[in-house]
Amino acid sequence: MIHPTAVIEASAKLGQNVTVGAFSYVGHNVVLGDDCVLETHVAIKGPTTIGKGNHFYQFCSIGEACQDKKYKGEPTELIVGDYNVFREGCSVHRGTIQDQGKTIIGSHNLFMNTTHIAHDCVIGNHVIFASGAQAAGHVHIGDWAILGGMTGVHQFVQIGAHSFCGGGSIVLKDVPPYLMVHGAPCVPAGVNTEGLKRRGFSSEALLEIRRAYKEVYRKGQTVPEALQSLAEKSASMPEVKAFTDFIANASRGIVR
Repeated sequence: MIHPTAVIEASAKLGQNVTVGAFSYVGHNVVLGDDCVLETHVAIKGPTTIGKGNHFYQFCSIGEACQDKKYKGEPTELIVGDYNVFREGCSVHRGTIQDQGKTIIGSHNLFMNTTHIAHDCVIGNHVIFASGAQAAGHVHIGDWAILGGMTGVHQFVQIGAHSFCGGGSIVLKDVPPYLMVHGAPCVPAGVNTEGLKRRGFSSEALLEIRRAYKEVYRKGQTVPEALQSLAEKSASMPEVKAFTDFIANASRGIVR
């Protein structure tokens, strides 16, 4: 259903069973997949490609040009997967040519009201941004990560899969997988054990993840020393390898 007050540009492509509410706008070079819903006063600009089953609540601004002062109108894009929910007042910007030219969002994510995803971010699947959480440019966030309300993430930071950032966190360094962090600036607060249990991690995996956490955070070792201590277990257990590989490749250093 397309409301008579909605504006759909001629170059936009809409899939089957798409709903566009009152006073919403679908711009040039926007592709909307099947079963997407735009409530009232939603603006989507292109180039933007959006998968199926996404739901945009009122006053979302999706695919707008970024706020980076280096941006000079180059043709960049936004790519969104399937079955995401964008609540009231969300904003998502396209990429820049200083990166890969794309902002990318996966599937089954929840972005609560007034959240912001800046240019060139890469967001995985099953991620939650609680109300007011903000990711600056070039941020990468892994699957199943949760950002508590009013969390702010510095540009170029990477947040690992299954991690949890407590409400009001200011994230200035990379957050390894499985960690809970909190504070401004944030500090480690242990392993996200309950979250991992809910997602089906085995008892053995949970035990080894906690042991790996202790090597890095509780034994007074340098990061290289801790990684060396974990090398054998990393080679035999994928869950630990994901943890150590992330730390070894952290470009901004890790929260510690």
